[in-house]
Amino acid sequence: MHHTSREVRFGVRASLTRLVHSQGLALLLLPLTVATAFAHAVAEGDKGYIQEITGVHLLPFVYLGAKHMVTGYDHILFLLGVIFFLYKLKHIGIYVSLFALGHSTTMLLGVYFNIGINSYIIDAIIGFSVVYKALDNLGAFQRWFGVQPDSKAATLVFGFLHGFGLSTKIIEYDISPDGLVPNLLAFNVGVEIGQLLALAAILIIMSYWRRTDSFFRHAYTANVVMMTAGFVLIGYQITGWFVA
Repeated sequence: MHHTSREVRFGVRASLTRLVHSQGLALLLLPLTVATAFAHAVAEGDKGYIQEITGVHLLPFVYLGAKHMVTGYDHILFLLGVIFFLYKLKHIGIYVSLFALGHSTTMLLGVYFNIGINSYIIDAIIGFSVVYKALDNLGAFQRWFGVQPDSKAATLVFGFLHGFGLSTKIIEYDISPDGLVPNLLAFNVGVEIGQLLALAAILIIMSYWRRTDSFFRHAYTANVVMMTAGFVLIGYQITGWFVA
């Protein structure tokens, strides 16, 4: 009986320690989540450049697309969640390709057909995608509902939504119709280059982390922190929607 009681105390202590670590890391992440709230914003200098130029400018738009993706913290957080428990390059390639397909489709069609969504709402939905993926990684849906959602379908759907987030911002900057299609395609190429660069950095860090004994001990905490970032983004965007 004494031995069982001691095990219970140890289990409670471990759970509390894990919760404290999760909340501590969440607080440390607060500066990042504030930056995340502006993840889809385009720098003022880039905005002015986009509005002023006309004609085909492929390389500048490739650069702008890559810059947006590399500095798009919400995209990177979602990608991190997607590949968190993927070990084989084949599987990583499938999921990243699905995300890229969705992202590219709605970005290009959204701008070309002038289909925009309120930026606060779409960014809040993108924040929800981060929360969703973190919960999925934690096995929450199986525990709560007894079902496992189709991860590939979810990645594609959220890719569509991430693309609408980008197209909404581009529409706001009123790109010249002269050279619109080539420039958009170049921008999309840049976005995919930026995604590959971000993915490469994530994979390098993850590969080293997975070799350590701490990976599975802290995987729970890492996903709680990621989920916290998503909730902060949702709250920020919803507040901005009401205030605006």
